[in-house]
Amino acid sequence: MSNKSIISPKSSTERDPAHLKRELSYKVAHNLFVSFKYAWSGLSYTFSTQRNFRIHTVMGSVALSFGLILQLQPVELAVIALTSGLVLVMELLNTALEAVVDLTVERTYHELAKIAKDCAAASVLVSALAAVIIAAFLIIPPLIILLQK
Repeated sequence: MSNKSIISPKSSTERDPAHLKRELSYKVAHNLFVSFKYAWSGLSYTFSTQRNFRIHTVMGSVALSFGLILQLQPVELAVIALTSGLVLVMELLNTALEAVVDLTVERTYHELAKIAKDCAAASVLVSALAAVIIAAFLIIPPLIILLQK
């Protein structure tokens, strides 16, 4: 049997432009620039499609801005930046996991898929709560001092 009889010219994979873009997605990027391009693509996708990622980005920026305005020590600013960055990383991982789970179960319900997605979302929540607590400990004392002047 020839390949022509296995895949007809009008197969769904040949007509789907998204499939053509991802046809070689299993291959390793051939250079560093391409790796950064793929990473930027993931970041752009997450920013444009995930409301919570945008919220976390804004809140991290607000916390860092308050830290700069209040003239926090560099190590304190670094802690705020690190915890904010970790929240964004968790949101990126959550988005990736949700995509893989959705790919696996397609449009069916599966209890294990629910558990995986819920746990991934919980990891974002825990990291966000930790970031808020840390930022509060670092920002509130100098803010109170500033407001008492």
